[in-house]
Amino acid sequence: MTFDTQYYNIGFLDQLSYKDTFVHRLDPRVKLVVTLLFLFTVISFSKYEIFALVPFFLYPVLLMTLGEIPFMFILKKVLLVSPFAVFIGIFNPLLDSGQVFIFNGFTISAGWLSFISILIKFTLTVSTALLLIATTSFPGVCHALRRLKLPAIFVSQLLFLYRYLFVLMEETMRIVRARNMRSFGERGKDMRIYVRLAGTLFLRAVERAERIYHAMLSRGFQGDMPTLKHFQIKSGDVFFALSALALLFVFRFFPATEILGRFVQGVFL
Repeated sequence: MTFDTQYYNIGFLDQLSYKDTFVHRLDPRVKLVVTLLFLFTVISFSKYEIFALVPFFLYPVLLMTLGEIPFMFILKKVLLVSPFAVFIGIFNPLLDSGQVFIFNGFTISAGWLSFISILIKFTLTVSTALLLIATTSFPGVCHALRRLKLPAIFVSQLLFLYRYLFVLMEETMRIVRARNMRSFGERGKDMRIYVRLAGTLFLRAVERAERIYHAMLSRGFQGDMPTLKHFQIKSGDVFFALSALALLFVFRFFPATEILGRFVQGVFL
């Protein structure tokens, strides 16, 4: 996979935020608050909970469906960072060997339960955070944070971090293309060349950052990032928030999987 493809994959998440669906039209503040409540609710379960977490997949599935977000794109992003979750919980089966669950004659240790719980929580939280960006955009989330009275310097730093990620990628693309045009075969791929490229990238990034900063100062930048959009909470936002909160309350304090299982058993058996 080429560097240009990687750059496109990073920007594609932001491109998805320009769609015009019900989820995209929701107020960013409402989506941000609901997402934070969803994350806190998911991580509030104990480390041995598995089946109680399954109903929470309904929320990201609904967001992907209503927001027309490609399922495989989100899945690939989750799998890309999944080794971090695997590394965190891979030793749980060895450290926590108590037997707490028996299924069809097989005994499952508490460590395996906690490991699976970590993977489920990781999948739910990461996919929901990605869907928030895909339906709002990162600048939209930052502006929502500013409207929620977070400090301007904190929000500006987040926006600069996101913006300069693409600036750094663009400078890297120019350097990589220039190296490819001046090399043939395996030439220009030794460690000395990569060290020089890293130094050149650093100098170019610093110089471009200074030019951008001076251009912002000349246009009246005073530490805050204004936006032309005026957020207004409408009836659809209230309906979305109340529905999401009701689902979170039911999934957290009631055995939703057990109730659903009994319902299915009563209908088909």
